[in-house]
Amino acid sequence: MVSGPLAANTLKTGDAQGARPPKRKFNWAWVGVLPFFLFAFFFLILPSASIFIRSFEGPGGTFTFQNLIDIVTKRDILNAYKASLSISLITAIGGAFFGFFLAYAIVLGRLPAVIRAFMLTFAGVASNFAGVPLAFAFVATIGNLGLVTRMIEGLTGADIHAAGFSIYNIWGLSIVYMYFQFPLMLLIMAPALDGLRREWREASENLGGTSYHYWRYVALPILTPTLLGTTILLFGNAFGAYATAYAFSGSFINLVTILIGAQIQGDVLYNPGLGNALALGMIIIMALCMIGYIIMQRRAARWAR
Repeated sequence: MVSGPLAANTLKTGDAQGARPPKRKFNWAWVGVLPFFLFAFFFLILPSASIFIRSFEGPGGTFTFQNLIDIVTKRDILNAYKASLSISLITAIGGAFFGFFLAYAIVLGRLPAVIRAFMLTFAGVASNFAGVPLAFAFVATIGNLGLVTRMIEGLTGADIHAAGFSIYNIWGLSIVYMYFQFPLMLLIMAPALDGLRREWREASENLGGTSYHYWRYVALPILTPTLLGTTILLFGNAFGAYATAYAFSGSFINLVTILIGAQIQGDVLYNPGLGNALALGMIIIMALCMIGYIIMQRRAARWAR
């Protein structure tokens, strides 16, 4: 049996070895997110880097800044950005305004549970219904020979096209975009309205506040980050749409997405470098929208804690 200073040193050494933290095991949860990172790298980061590099490529493959100069100097390109931004702003504000009241009616309007379930299910489908089917549906409904157009002309006897009516313009395309902007706003705002706690309204009423005071000083300040964030999301959703606009109007409306397709796949306006420069401008705008949406969502999440 060991005793004395040697035993004390032996005990200290054993305690030091026992106090060492155990080795960390590999977290297998990372395997689950690995496909996402691979997808983001190959289909988001890598294409974005390629677009950035090829934006400085001239017709002969040489390095040039002319593509970026053309974006801020050519009138047709500026008009394309203006049209895209206008449609995005119109549909974002309109979708946020009417979509909010639609969400309010469904969540807080004391509608039957069946109506709420139906509307939320429909919103989930309609928010993803775009492209050629959506464009064809509106052309067949309110187009020049559409069903509703012919019904109006048959009932009133008036030629609405002679008065200048046409859906093949910015306002007509905005109506088409509203079809998937409303449901998207509903899907995002419904959980936010559900998150309004009953205790907040009761506290406002106990302090003598009315319904106006509750919404003015309690509910709306809480919902404002979500409202602004969703509006930014709607803006980016409309700004990046291509298939619906192309199938609906072709080249009648000069949008950035349609102009990019003409530069990359067209026979007359074939200039891949300029098309990549246009896409780079869209990526910058979409990145700003994403950053704004993330900031607003973080502020909104503070009230849910």
